[in-house]
Amino acid sequence: MLAFVLPLLSMAGPAQAQSIVTTIITDPLTGVAIDGMDPVSYFTEPAPLLGRGDYEFSWSGVVWHFATAANRDVFASAPEIYAPQFGGHGAMSVARGFVSDADPSIYAVYKERLYMFYSAGNREAFLLAPAEAATKAEANWPALSKVLVRQ
Repeated sequence: MLAFVLPLLSMAGPAQAQSIVTTIITDPLTGVAIDGMDPVSYFTEPAPLLGRGDYEFSWSGVVWHFATAANRDVFASAPEIYAPQFGGHGAMSVARGFVSDADPSIYAVYKERLYMFYSAGNREAFLLAPAEAATKAEANWPALSKVLVRQ
């Protein structure tokens, strides 16, 4: 019997993991948005703060963490203002017509909106012509987001 099964298993080929890219970047282990960073703190602090599990809010199918109850309440009143643009995907990548992850520690606040980037180089490219990059990204996002998995 084993002589019959082994050849069948070898024909199946190696198992391949599939990545799932979602509209809002979340930690794959916890499901928390933007690696647990407090999105409001990008606007109010010199450096963003790590949120805490005891201050959380669910928005757009994703759990968000906050450093304080006040930040949670501010976000709950206007999440579209404080959530990163393009679900936290790399803003320059979106401007260039593709989706990439972003590092929540590499960001810029431009025209009262939070943009995240894959690398410091991408942030610098964005900041050379932010209006043009933001406009291109806004134009590309509807088509790009259609292929992403909604939470």
